[in-house]
Amino acid sequence: MASDRPFTCSVFIGTSLDGFIARQDGDLGWLTSRGEAAGGDLGYQEFIDGIDAVVTGRGTYEAGLSFDPWPHEGRYVAVLSSTLEPGADPRVTVFRDLDGLVRGLAERGTKSVYVDGGQVIRAFLRAGMIDQVVITTVPVLIGTGVPLFGELGGDVPLTHVSTEVFGAGVVQSAYRVEHPPA
Repeated sequence: MASDRPFTCSVFIGTSLDGFIARQDGDLGWLTSRGEAAGGDLGYQEFIDGIDAVVTGRGTYEAGLSFDPWPHEGRYVAVLSSTLEPGADPRVTVFRDLDGLVRGLAERGTKSVYVDGGQVIRAFLRAGMIDQVVITTVPVLIGTGVPLFGELGGDVPLTHVSTEVFGAGVVQSAYRVEHPPA
């Protein structure tokens, strides 16, 4: 599936030092409070300016509903979910499976995809469809929560691209995912 797609897929995400992207209840207070202390948007605006489609899972989509304004205005948003009703929100398109999602993105002429949410990121990694990973690590241990990584079905080789240290001890590292030749 990785070589069949006409678009690139990138991850841009924040984690606790122990690898969680949210508390079990979805709370992000530990991330936003420390992230703001780091100063600036940590490169997010530059990243998102190069994105024309956002793919999330239902949980990440629902967490985004609390933001005002809607964080994905002007971008195509696809939600990969077996439970969200299609048409529930006119701003998003719901897909039931990864194959249908990839076809839908390709048919739209998508060039660059922001993949967000732990389960969706892992699904894209298992399918060999992530090209770049940018992880911003906040210096806090939260002990339990929603993990960024889990079962991937095999090794995912990465090449380090860069690391930057921001204020408040926030560290951001970028990696390129190495795909085996087809």
